[in-house]
Amino acid sequence: MTSSSIRSVDEAVPITEVRVGRSDDIEMRQRRYILTMTIRTTCFGLMFFVPGLWKFVAIAGAAVLPAIAVVLANNRDNRSQPVVRAQEPAPTLAISPGQVIKGEVDETDR
Repeated sequence: MTSSSIRSVDEAVPITEVRVGRSDDIEMRQRRYILTMTIRTTCFGLMFFVPGLWKFVAIAGAAVLPAIAVVLANNRDNRSQPVVRAQEPAPTLAISPGQVIKGEVDETDR
């Protein structure tokens, strides 16, 4: 852990910046996968009981759902780590005023 990623103890973390715990994230992905594969299994079963066009819809669902299940299962929480905010505002840098030389503009042709 670098010193720039350490938060002070008193600083609160906004809840929208907090990641889901690793075990909770894995559990949610497993549930999505199981649900999608259950729907796929249902599509396989429906192929034997539905007539006509619905049979092709069930076949298409059974063929496409494994890819969708894998994509959903591999989708993890990609939120970045919370940004560390500085305790004091950084001083603004400015160019100091220079010496003013008074004079006139001579616009005569040379």
